[in-house]
Amino acid sequence: MRSPLKRSVHKRVGRRVIAVVIAATALVIVGASGGGPAEAATFNRIKVGGCGMPASPVDIWSRPGNYKTVIALDGLRATSDMSGWRHETRIQRLASSGVNVVEPVGGLGSFYTDWESASPGSKIAYRYRWTCRLDAIVRALDARGLAVGPWHKYAVMGISMGGGAAMIYGAYHRARISHVFSMSGYVNISAPTMREAVRLALLDAGVEGGVGPLSADAMWGPPWAPRWERNDALVQLPRMRGMKIRVASGSATWGPHNTDAVASVKGTPLEVVALAQSRAFEVAAALQGIRISTDFPNVGTHQWDYWEDMVWRAKRAGWFLDR
Repeated sequence: MRSPLKRSVHKRVGRRVIAVVIAATALVIVGASGGGPAEAATFNRIKVGGCGMPASPVDIWSRPGNYKTVIALDGLRATSDMSGWRHETRIQRLASSGVNVVEPVGGLGSFYTDWESASPGSKIAYRYRWTCRLDAIVRALDARGLAVGPWHKYAVMGISMGGGAAMIYGAYHRARISHVFSMSGYVNISAPTMREAVRLALLDAGVEGGVGPLSADAMWGPPWAPRWERNDALVQLPRMRGMKIRVASGSATWGPHNTDAVASVKGTPLEVVALAQSRAFEVAAALQGIRISTDFPNVGTHQWDYWEDMVWRAKRAGWFLDR
């Protein structure tokens, strides 16, 4: 007959064995569901050169098994240390739930386009060639196996300056881009008064960025030059037919993210213009029978918190899927 001490020891050992089995089973279940450490998203920074410009960083968050890769373009005041998306948001977490995130760094006032010439009077001595740089970035992503999903193409999205730029890059690169998404973007850049507005914005962005004034004429030529319309997303909308197109803008009404009064005052008129342009784009798409999705919340000004919300709403709506 066993003593009470031996029975107690056996019970404790039995309980420990059961606990170990349960813990091991839990680890297997977590790993199978994609939440285990082996499948966590990883971060890499690469540098991409060429195009007659200094090499620039590209930040990448990816995970094996993700179904899409999105290239996120910055706004007018892009900095050279990291993207505004990384400075101001947490969209990198998309990589833990199906969507790899790529953030090119740099491009202050560039509109992510190939300029006509270097900007006279600016400290940037070389000619901006950001379309060429994006081409090189896409090739670098291809080499890393990031053209995932059934279509093996990329999504590209952007805010403000980067919104229209995302659409234009996609429109002219359909072989590699399947999804385009503008948030508070200027998607009718050749509309009346917009050329003048862009001219002033570039002067201001260059001075504020410490490189001296940037010239709109050096970008696409004088206001009557044909490149202004060639880089107008609304004008080039027919080129996007059949792509997954999304356009979003706030209402220019203050909401829960407007905690900085000065920034909110500055951002409100910018969002008024972005909303008008985004609505015009929506109407143009409807008139041409081009399918798009939209996101026009009741509140929102020209700031990062609202743009991050737009990204997560797009994710929940299934916009990043290849279908």
